[in-house]
Amino acid sequence: MRRVKTAILISGRGSNMEALLAAAEAPDYPAEIALVLSNSPEAAGLHHARARGVPAIAIDHRPFGKDREAHERQIDQALKDAGIQLVALAGYMRVLTPYLVTAWQDRMLNIHPSLLPAYPGLHTHARALAAGEAFGGCTVHLVTEGVDQGPMLGQSRVPILPGDTETSLAARVLIAEHELYPACLADYAKRLKVP
Repeated sequence: MRRVKTAILISGRGSNMEALLAAAEAPDYPAEIALVLSNSPEAAGLHHARARGVPAIAIDHRPFGKDREAHERQIDQALKDAGIQLVALAGYMRVLTPYLVTAWQDRMLNIHPSLLPAYPGLHTHARALAAGEAFGGCTVHLVTEGVDQGPMLGQSRVPILPGDTETSLAARVLIAEHELYPACLADYAKRLKVP
Protein backbone atom coordinates (compact mmCIF):
# COMPACT_ATOMS: atom_id res chain seq x y z
CA MET A 1 0.00 0.00 0.00
CA ARG A 2 1.26 3.48 -0.88
CA ARG A 3 1.82 5.62 2.19
CA VAL A 4 2.26 9.37 1.84
CA LYS A 5 5.40 10.63 3.60
CA THR A 6 4.11 13.18 6.07
CA ALA A 7 5.74 15.71 8.39
CA ILE A 8 4.13 17.17 11.49
CA LEU A 9 5.04 20.72 12.52
CA ILE A 10 4.70 21.52 16.21
CA SER A 11 5.63 24.28 18.65
CA GLY A 12 4.90 22.66 22.01
CA ARG A 13 3.65 19.49 23.67
CA GLY A 14 2.19 18.01 20.50
CA SER A 15 -1.01 16.32 21.69
CA ASN A 16 -2.46 16.32 18.17
CA MET A 17 0.90 15.04 16.95
CA GLU A 18 0.53 12.14 19.41
CA ALA A 19 -2.89 11.33 17.98
CA LEU A 20 -1.50 11.36 14.42
CA LEU A 21 1.50 9.22 15.40
CA ALA A 22 -0.76 6.68 17.10
CA ALA A 23 -3.05 6.48 14.07
CA ALA A 24 -0.09 6.11 11.70
CA GLU A 25 1.13 3.04 13.57
CA ALA A 26 -1.66 1.07 11.90
CA PRO A 27 -0.19 -0.72 8.85
CA ASP A 28 -3.12 0.33 6.67
CA TYR A 29 -2.95 4.04 7.60
CA PRO A 30 -2.27 5.93 4.35
CA ALA A 31 0.17 8.45 5.84
CA GLU A 32 3.62 7.60 7.16
CA ILE A 33 4.87 10.12 9.72
CA ALA A 34 8.44 10.50 8.50
CA LEU A 35 9.44 13.68 10.36
CA VAL A 36 8.42 15.88 13.27
CA LEU A 37 9.76 19.42 13.08
CA SER A 38 9.49 22.24 15.60
CA ASN A 39 10.42 25.90 15.65
CA SER A 40 11.32 25.45 19.32
CA PRO A 41 14.17 23.19 20.49
CA GLU A 42 12.41 22.99 23.88
CA ALA A 43 9.17 21.57 22.44
CA ALA A 44 8.14 18.55 24.50
CA GLY A 45 6.65 16.93 21.42
CA LEU A 46 10.13 16.37 19.97
CA HIS A 47 10.92 13.96 22.81
CA HIS A 48 7.60 12.13 22.36
CA ALA A 49 8.25 11.69 18.63
CA ARG A 50 11.78 10.38 19.19
CA ALA A 51 10.46 7.96 21.81
CA ARG A 52 8.22 6.50 19.09
CA GLY A 53 11.17 6.20 16.73
CA VAL A 54 10.18 9.12 14.50
CA PRO A 55 12.93 11.51 13.36
CA ALA A 56 12.41 14.84 15.12
CA ILE A 57 14.33 18.06 14.60
CA ALA A 58 14.12 21.70 15.65
CA ILE A 59 14.85 24.71 13.50
CA ASP A 60 14.82 27.50 16.07
CA HIS A 61 13.12 30.62 14.73
CA ARG A 62 14.87 32.96 17.16
CA PRO A 63 18.24 33.29 15.36
CA PHE A 64 16.36 34.50 12.28
CA GLY A 65 14.91 37.51 14.09
CA LYS A 66 12.17 39.10 12.02
CA ASP A 67 13.17 37.30 8.80
CA ARG A 68 10.38 34.75 8.87
CA GLU A 69 10.92 33.70 5.27
CA ALA A 70 14.57 32.82 5.91
CA HIS A 71 13.42 30.55 8.74
CA GLU A 72 10.81 28.97 6.50
CA ARG A 73 13.37 28.35 3.75
CA GLN A 74 15.29 26.23 6.24
CA ILE A 75 12.08 24.36 7.13
CA ASP A 76 11.25 23.84 3.47
CA GLN A 77 14.72 22.42 2.80
CA ALA A 78 14.43 20.03 5.77
CA LEU A 79 11.05 18.82 4.49
CA LYS A 80 12.46 18.25 1.00
CA ASP A 81 15.57 16.51 2.38
CA ALA A 82 13.28 14.07 4.22
CA GLY A 83 11.25 13.35 1.07
CA ILE A 84 8.09 14.79 2.61
CA GLN A 85 4.95 14.88 0.45
CA LEU A 86 2.36 16.21 2.94
CA VAL A 87 2.58 18.50 6.00
CA ALA A 88 0.28 18.55 9.03
CA LEU A 89 0.41 21.55 11.36
CA ALA A 90 -0.35 20.45 14.92
CA GLY A 91 -0.08 23.30 17.35
CA TYR A 92 2.44 25.12 15.19
CA MET A 93 2.22 28.62 16.64
CA ARG A 94 3.75 30.65 13.83
CA VAL A 95 1.80 32.53 11.17
CA LEU A 96 3.26 31.32 7.90
CA THR A 97 4.55 33.61 5.17
CA PRO A 98 3.42 33.30 1.56
CA TYR A 99 6.72 31.52 0.83
CA LEU A 100 5.97 28.31 2.75
CA VAL A 101 2.23 28.42 2.03
CA THR A 102 2.92 28.59 -1.70
CA ALA A 103 5.66 25.95 -1.57
CA TRP A 104 3.24 23.48 0.04
CA GLN A 105 -0.03 24.61 -1.54
CA ASP A 106 -2.68 21.88 -1.32
CA ARG A 107 -0.22 19.74 0.63
CA MET A 108 -0.44 21.39 4.07
CA LEU A 109 -3.22 20.78 6.61
CA ASN A 110 -4.05 22.49 9.89
CA ILE A 111 -6.46 21.88 12.74
CA HIS A 112 -8.18 24.83 14.38
CA PRO A 113 -10.24 24.74 17.62
CA SER A 114 -13.44 26.32 16.32
CA LEU A 115 -16.16 25.66 13.80
CA LEU A 116 -14.69 27.78 11.03
CA PRO A 117 -15.41 30.22 9.55
CA ALA A 118 -16.41 31.29 13.07
CA TYR A 119 -13.60 32.39 15.37
CA PRO A 120 -10.40 32.19 13.35
CA GLY A 121 -7.20 33.08 15.17
CA LEU A 122 -6.70 32.92 18.92
CA HIS A 123 -8.92 32.67 22.03
CA THR A 124 -11.55 30.69 20.17
CA HIS A 125 -13.20 29.08 23.19
CA ALA A 126 -13.47 32.32 25.16
CA ARG A 127 -15.01 34.02 22.13
CA ALA A 128 -17.52 31.21 21.57
CA LEU A 129 -18.56 31.31 25.23
CA ALA A 130 -18.86 35.11 25.25
CA ALA A 131 -21.09 34.93 22.18
CA GLY A 132 -23.42 32.42 23.84
CA GLU A 133 -22.85 29.74 21.21
CA ALA A 134 -24.55 26.36 21.61
CA PHE A 135 -21.59 24.53 20.06
CA GLY A 136 -17.85 24.78 19.89
CA GLY A 137 -15.72 22.38 17.96
CA CYS A 138 -12.81 21.98 15.61
CA THR A 139 -12.03 22.17 11.90
CA VAL A 140 -9.35 20.59 9.73
CA HIS A 141 -8.56 22.74 6.71
CA LEU A 142 -5.98 23.28 4.01
CA VAL A 143 -3.52 26.07 4.75
CA THR A 144 -3.77 29.21 2.62
CA GLU A 145 -2.36 32.70 3.04
CA GLY A 146 -5.43 33.83 4.98
CA VAL A 147 -5.25 32.73 8.62
CA ASP A 148 -7.65 29.79 9.13
CA GLN A 149 -9.37 30.53 5.81
CA GLY A 150 -8.42 27.49 3.71
CA PRO A 151 -10.89 24.95 2.31
CA MET A 152 -12.40 22.80 5.05
CA LEU A 153 -11.72 19.05 5.10
CA GLY A 154 -13.78 18.16 8.17
CA GLN A 155 -15.44 19.46 11.32
CA SER A 156 -16.52 18.09 14.67
CA ARG A 157 -19.16 19.82 16.82
CA VAL A 158 -18.88 19.83 20.60
CA PRO A 159 -21.88 20.96 22.67
CA ILE A 160 -21.26 23.87 25.02
CA LEU A 161 -22.64 22.85 28.40
CA PRO A 162 -24.11 25.04 31.15
CA GLY A 163 -21.29 26.25 33.36
CA ASP A 164 -18.61 25.57 30.77
CA THR A 165 -15.40 27.54 31.13
CA GLU A 166 -12.74 28.18 28.54
CA THR A 167 -10.72 25.36 30.14
CA SER A 168 -13.50 22.78 30.29
CA LEU A 169 -14.62 23.47 26.72
CA ALA A 170 -11.03 23.37 25.45
CA ALA A 171 -10.52 19.95 27.07
CA ARG A 172 -13.57 18.45 25.35
CA VAL A 173 -12.74 20.05 22.00
CA LEU A 174 -9.23 18.59 22.25
CA ILE A 175 -10.71 15.08 22.52
CA ALA A 176 -12.67 15.78 19.33
CA GLU A 177 -9.51 17.11 17.65
CA HIS A 178 -7.68 13.86 18.42
CA GLU A 179 -10.38 11.92 16.55
CA LEU A 180 -10.99 14.33 13.68
CA TYR A 181 -7.40 15.10 12.64
CA PRO A 182 -6.24 11.50 12.05
CA ALA A 183 -9.43 10.78 10.08
CA CYS A 184 -9.06 13.88 7.88
CA LEU A 185 -5.34 13.30 7.32
CA ALA A 186 -6.03 9.71 6.25
CA ASP A 187 -8.78 10.76 3.88
CA TYR A 188 -6.67 13.49 2.32
CA ALA A 189 -3.59 11.27 2.02
CA LYS A 190 -5.64 8.68 0.13
CA ARG A 191 -6.77 11.31 -2.38
CA LEU A 192 -3.49 13.20 -2.72
CA LYS A 193 -1.81 12.89 -6.09
CA VAL A 194 1.92 12.65 -5.46
CA PRO A 195 4.75 11.59 -7.78
